[in-house]
Amino acid sequence: MQNAYTTEMVFNHEITKSPNHQIQMAPADPLGLYLHIPFCAAICYYCNFNRGLFDEDLKRRYVRALNLEIDRAGDGTSVDSIYFGGGTPSLLEPDEVAHLLDCCRRRFGVTSDAEVTLELNPETATVERMDGLRRAGVNRLSIGVQSFRDEELRRLGRLHSAERAREAVRLARAAGFDNLSIDLMLWLPEQTLADWLASIEEVPILGPDHVSLYLLELYPNAPLREEMARHTWSLAPDEDAAAMYLEALDRLEAAGYVQYELSNVARPGKRCRHNVKYWSDGEWLGFGCGAHSTRHGCRWSNVADTRLYVERLEAGERAIVDHRTLSPGERFGDAVFTGLRLTAGIDLAAIFERYGVEVAAEYGPAIEPYREAGLVVYQGDRLRLTRQGMLLANEVMAVFV
Repeated sequence: MQNAYTTEMVFNHEITKSPNHQIQMAPADPLGLYLHIPFCAAICYYCNFNRGLFDEDLKRRYVRALNLEIDRAGDGTSVDSIYFGGGTPSLLEPDEVAHLLDCCRRRFGVTSDAEVTLELNPETATVERMDGLRRAGVNRLSIGVQSFRDEELRRLGRLHSAERAREAVRLARAAGFDNLSIDLMLWLPEQTLADWLASIEEVPILGPDHVSLYLLELYPNAPLREEMARHTWSLAPDEDAAAMYLEALDRLEAAGYVQYELSNVARPGKRCRHNVKYWSDGEWLGFGCGAHSTRHGCRWSNVADTRLYVERLEAGERAIVDHRTLSPGERFGDAVFTGLRLTAGIDLAAIFERYGVEVAAEYGPAIEPYREAGLVVYQGDRLRLTRQGMLLANEVMAVFV
């Protein structure tokens, strides 16, 4: 089974068919703002994100640099989502979060109902911090639980225990957060189907509003590879990973959660507005080291090194290291590739209106074997993956590459 349901976005693919695609710009929807916070109290064994160990002095300089970058980029455009990702954004002090949000509001047209998400690790959860984040303007927390089994958390190098994760959810509710998400990881070393479902059974008990289910990816530079070799830990067979995914979705659905994307389920009205922009041909600006932006048919990224990012901003320089205009084919490919991650699939009429591509006419023969196998379906004027198709999403999406 391919890794079909992770959060990695596919950027580096080129569409070679139909070179004369014409893009019609749609009316501008509100932007999303992403703020990257790279600091961690410890490096998890599996992590491959842009992060580093916590340094108080560097953190203070970094927050000032973030404010500078946001201030310089602000143009009054409407914004309806702000997302603090990392790293461990909950290592920021609430007043630092408040200052960053104030800067966003000064320089952009942040809507009154904007979704403001901050990723939080359970070990950083205290009554004071939760209350402070709420007062700062955060209205949605994404809690990195990963597992409700202590032995699995130890294998991943996480600092919290299962009980600490439960307590983080309770503290968040007590602080008044009515929009909570938790992350859980499947296909962990030595994890069985029964182990995984034990974590899933905790979800309806704690009652988060949103759940993200991530398949473990073993990156070449991740310490977990060495840990697995040292302890002779193994992964369950591919078919067990598929069963973990499908059974979890069935149980969460029975508990009132609705799947809306390959890796994400939510209670009605609680989808992550910010992340949906990534999957629905939206636009966003990323601030901080290594952050990516997509706007006006262009894509760019910032320098990844934290100190270099800070030094550039302090010197009055730009942090951008890569900026390019996407070809019509790339933009069409991104729209289809990411849109198929959504359970609603892609709107074929909207694709034609914006990109001038008749998907059924141009790609129909290549899609047909997957339709016959029950992996994709045409539903009205939409094309979407079935749940079985989600297990082979990368293979189906390759039709458009």
